[in-house]
Amino acid sequence: MPSMDIVSEVNEVELRNAVDNTKRELATRFDFRGKTADVEYKDHVVTLTAEDDFQCQQLVDILRMQLSKRNVDPSSMEVDEKAIHSGKTFSLKVKFKEGIETLIAKKLVKLIKDSKLKVQASIQGEKVRVTGKKRDDLQAVMALARESELGQPFQFDNFKD
Repeated sequence: MPSMDIVSEVNEVELRNAVDNTKRELATRFDFRGKTADVEYKDHVVTLTAEDDFQCQQLVDILRMQLSKRNVDPSSMEVDEKAIHSGKTFSLKVKFKEGIETLIAKKLVKLIKDSKLKVQASIQGEKVRVTGKKRDDLQAVMALARESELGQPFQFDNFKD
């Protein structure tokens, strides 16, 4: 019986590469020349530091663009609402969603069950396991999950036939 797992993960290597590319672009940008600005990555949290709140937002845009270039879905980013002001600098923390939250997993299971496909979906920790009799049904579930607007990107793992 074919089965697969629906997960939400961020490729850490690509994330680190995107942060490094953001640092490189920061060094070459004219509007950041002579300004204090920095991008740091540690434990799935990117800290953006700049002299101005507007520049912090520009750093978020640069990071989002670099993530898109590295095929990391920018919708997995959780950006702080307001920059923290300390001394001369503003800093923003950008966290990345790992795993599927219970509420989103319940919505996903309900979406799958409402689609009338002949599959069973169950929540197992931070992933959703889908089993069915046909591979085509699982591929239809994959398309359904990609099209859903649940605010989180999904990947498909452990596809067994």
